[in-house]
Amino acid sequence: MDPELASFQHVPHRQNPRVYLLLAYQSFGVVYGDLSTSPLYVFKSTFVRKLQYHESEEAVLGAFAFIFWTLTLVAAIKYVLIVLSAEDNGEGGPFALYSLLCRHMNVSLLPARQAMDKELSAYKLTLRNNDNRQSLKLKRLFENCKGARVALLALVLLGASMIIGDGVLTPAISVLSSVQGLQVAFVGLHSYVITILACVILITLFSVQHHGTHRVAFLFAPVILLWLLCIAAVGVYNTVVWNSHVVQALSPVYLYKFFRITGKDGLVSLGGVVLCITDFIYWPVFVVGTLASIIGSQAVISATFSIIKQCHALSCFPRIKVVHTSNQLLGRIYIPEINWILMILCIAVTIGFRDTTAIGNAYGFAVITVMLVTTCLMTLVILIVWQKNPSLAVCFFAFFGILEGLYFSATIMKVAEGGWVPLVLAFLCMFIMYVWHYGTAKKYEFDLENKVSMKWILTLGPSLGIVRVPGIGLIYTELVSGVPAMFSHFVTNLPAIHQILVFVCIKSVHVPYVSLNERYMIGRIGPKEYHMYRCIVRYGYKDTRREEDDFENHLMINICEFIQRESEQICTPSAEETQDGQLTVIRSIESSAFKMVLFNNSDDIEQEDYVRTQMQISDNGAISFGSIQDFASDIDISPRRGGNFQDSTRQFDTSPRRKSKAKFELQKIGIIHPDLRDEMSALIEAKESGVAYFLGHSCVRARKGSSFLKKLAIDFGYSFLRRNCRGPAVALGIPHICLLEVGMIYYV
Repeated sequence: MDPELASFQHVPHRQNPRVYLLLAYQSFGVVYGDLSTSPLYVFKSTFVRKLQYHESEEAVLGAFAFIFWTLTLVAAIKYVLIVLSAEDNGEGGPFALYSLLCRHMNVSLLPARQAMDKELSAYKLTLRNNDNRQSLKLKRLFENCKGARVALLALVLLGASMIIGDGVLTPAISVLSSVQGLQVAFVGLHSYVITILACVILITLFSVQHHGTHRVAFLFAPVILLWLLCIAAVGVYNTVVWNSHVVQALSPVYLYKFFRITGKDGLVSLGGVVLCITDFIYWPVFVVGTLASIIGSQAVISATFSIIKQCHALSCFPRIKVVHTSNQLLGRIYIPEINWILMILCIAVTIGFRDTTAIGNAYGFAVITVMLVTTCLMTLVILIVWQKNPSLAVCFFAFFGILEGLYFSATIMKVAEGGWVPLVLAFLCMFIMYVWHYGTAKKYEFDLENKVSMKWILTLGPSLGIVRVPGIGLIYTELVSGVPAMFSHFVTNLPAIHQILVFVCIKSVHVPYVSLNERYMIGRIGPKEYHMYRCIVRYGYKDTRREEDDFENHLMINICEFIQRESEQICTPSAEETQDGQLTVIRSIESSAFKMVLFNNSDDIEQEDYVRTQMQISDNGAISFGSIQDFASDIDISPRRGGNFQDSTRQFDTSPRRKSKAKFELQKIGIIHPDLRDEMSALIEAKESGVAYFLGHSCVRARKGSSFLKKLAIDFGYSFLRRNCRGPAVALGIPHICLLEVGMIYYV
């Protein structure tokens, strides 16, 4: 299933119906552009080599029959009726099917998995508990055999790699095939002119991607609509005027007649049929066709951005810059590095082949491989997720497996004639994905095996053996429990550390989106006087972390809420016991009113003063506050250091990168416990003093005695990718002025 098609489905249920109409309109410019431009190259890719000598009427009608029944069986029945029904909360593609399987059986290879992840609302939407005997056997097979889990992930990565290969081949064949139509109007036009013009169009296409899918789709949709009307009109005209017998090709009998006439050559031609529509070029529709071919490439470019984002979220791709291009619609992303790499590869393919037949051979191989991967994953979904009768899954796999296997055997014969291109691209992509995933997993295992014991931390005392200075220190780690080994490096190498320490873990889960009120899990590490907390931030594989997200304020709000709940001994079902304390999911943001505990400046009266604020989250994720009562005074919060304390108001620092405004009203409600008062006061005073970020500057090396392949993967492959991808501080949006790194070597 095209990931971009599925991303158009993800719309909040409470959206205005006009939003759905707008998305349907935009889908013409992105989703249907790819399918509708296939007439430009499929017929030429079908009747090649010896099949050129079989261009009789029955042979042509037989090819039409294969095209019609391929569209009917594969596109309409398999994908529209079956695969789209296996959507993952509105998302599709290989990783969406893989996530469904991971949620129903323990096959995930993601690190930092927790039992509380199953409590996510998006996670629970698809769970079923009435497992049949066959699905239980299959679950045990995958859960007890690591090789089966690795093979399943490799299958998904193969499908993702072929989709990325489509992102290279589709723009090249679409643009080149349309521009070659100029040779019909201008006889004798040199092929080099066609190639140069195609390259110019490709450069223009990739240069506008930074404007965002929604803007490009809105601009391109009218052209695709006009193109669809043109090819429909041409088809009706040709049928009525030139050959009305073409409707006979709807009969499956012509499938047999096609092979009877063409023999073995007909099997080879199926590599072109899989591209799925017929060809013409008429000058009156040439201009529209050229524009439509350019637009048709947009679908696969957008799908490539989406699939690489999913690979990155599931620890299968190096860190990249993901730009969120829309504040209103989820899933609209642009990846600059991938965009320019695709452009370079597209131009290289166009210049290298200069022939749509060879590119079509490569394109057909990539397309049919993705179909076979989808068939295999869908068979597992039918058995394990839908829990249907095994005979139904066997019938699905047998029918579509044989049909697509027939096409695959045809495309495999054309490997030497261009089909090697997707193989090379897929090999490179899978190598990058596997090496990154393998290195990341080994690095996590090292952290897990070398955690700092709580006994050692307790022997240091509340001061941790060094000076505790005012401020908040955010220590980033991949562990969801325990203290990472790099913390001992901080303590032994730094002369001082902050008064408040928060161990932050940002992780991905097997759901497309995690709502804000389920994102944060807060816990405590050690006794209260140590002032150490844990914050786990969960993201779905389609969520995008944006630089303008006000992480520091979100963190403050959730820690304050955790402290209050802990003091009030509120028991919540969304909690998990770990070796160093209890983790709690903070859902305060789902309420429009937020409560923060403060105290006044009087030493002789102990009282509970609540700051009641109304919190609003704008489209870009920034937080603004407004009091429930309008008579509270405005406070301009300094981007550096606040702290002017008055009888009725109090300000605290926010992110050093922007300003916020807050209105507070203090109300005397009741008696507050001194310990709670002191802890809340220490937290807010630390926020006023500033926030620092701690990262481990790690160097990963293979252990002595490791195999040659492991040394090759870790010392060369993984190290090369780490040096040439975005740094962790940049990927996490950490301001450089607030960053402190400590070097550490990982021997994995």
